[in-house]
Amino acid sequence: MSAKPVIPVSKLNMIKDLYYVQKKHMSFIAHEFDVSIDVVSSFMRRHNLKRRTPAESNRINFENKPLSYARKIPKNEQERILEVSGVMLYWAEGYKGEKWDTVDFANSDTIMIKVFLQFLRTIFSINESRLRVYLYCYSNQDVQYLLEYWSQVCNVPISQFTKPYVRQDFNQKQARKMEFGMIHVRYNDTRLLSELKKMIHSYSLSLLQKNHAPFA
Repeated sequence: MSAKPVIPVSKLNMIKDLYYVQKKHMSFIAHEFDVSIDVVSSFMRRHNLKRRTPAESNRINFENKPLSYARKIPKNEQERILEVSGVMLYWAEGYKGEKWDTVDFANSDTIMIKVFLQFLRTIFSINESRLRVYLYCYSNQDVQYLLEYWSQVCNVPISQFTKPYVRQDFNQKQARKMEFGMIHVRYNDTRLLSELKKMIHSYSLSLLQKNHAPFA
């Protein structure tokens, strides 16, 4: 009868490095040592190696997922201006709350929408299939026409538009201010949202330091 596979104690530091430093899963460690996960679990218990909590495991799984975008370092003045413009637009009109995991830029200005989308596409090389557009309009407007209009403006198929919000209670002055309604350009990626927030923070600090603002 063959002996049950074990992990020698000489590998203790290696296990610690794999699990705590490299953030590898127990299945990965088991594969590395050609043993079962139960053997790895038993080894960790014997040597008082604390297991990760479910929350910690979920965070590591999230961090190890491949990015849905690829940030580009601006190579020329035009791209640099586009990056600054996109960051400033999101600072002013983007949703930045803590309980939100989606990039969400809302506006009724066609040019602003085009610039922000160009920013996402050029500076972040986003995955087009993850773009979603949400239309907000009034009941006296032609919803289908507005969907087609914004689809052309955004270069996003109507199939990637979510169900529009059609407001029933409004006054005519409100409606005239938004001839084409308003849209939310959304990109569901927590890490991209986090990166945008970091860029906003970095640019704001840089501007304040350069201008020596008294409230900095």
